[in-house]
Amino acid sequence: MTTRAQLRRQMRAARRGLSERERREAAERLAGNLARTDWFRNSRRIACYLANDGELDPWPVMERAWAAGKTCYLPVLSPVTGNRLWFVDWRPGEPLAGNRFGIPEPVHASWRLQPAWALDLVLTPLVAFDPLGNRLGMGGGYYDRTFAYLRRRRRWLKPRLVGMAYELQKVAALPHAGWDIPLEGIVTEAECYAGGAPRAG
Repeated sequence: MTTRAQLRRQMRAARRGLSERERREAAERLAGNLARTDWFRNSRRIACYLANDGELDPWPVMERAWAAGKTCYLPVLSPVTGNRLWFVDWRPGEPLAGNRFGIPEPVHASWRLQPAWALDLVLTPLVAFDPLGNRLGMGGGYYDRTFAYLRRRRRWLKPRLVGMAYELQKVAALPHAGWDIPLEGIVTEAECYAGGAPRAG
């Protein structure tokens, strides 16, 4: 039986094995797929990420969002606890600096930090997913801790969480731990999957 750690290694190697052309074409096709969804059309404040370790690049999505007058945000590690995410609006040309993991983050003043619930849509990176919306991340738990409040709410469930991945990252089923936050959906270069996360208003 494949463990989560083994699956992480396999999937990270698979996505890093894609050529630059394959990555670019997949990112463009995914952006087109996402742009046709209500998730994208009905959102004004959208959090993305900067691709790292072979992740699917959301840059074409961000370009479509800016062209449509939407605001894009990038995650930053909490300056207080360091184990959760906040979000900062960002546009090309604004400065970035590496966090403690070497991942670029917007250089920001504290007043620009936005909490997760202030966003409409969060596009999350992932290592593997299943069609029910279960997500395997890098193992740090940052997204799960940041959005843990969604498990306790029955109404005003903002933001909507949608994963971005290559189709090759899909597996038949992922084990679901109690702390995992399921995604409302996943978008790949091939199609959009409606996940199993409950929505109530």
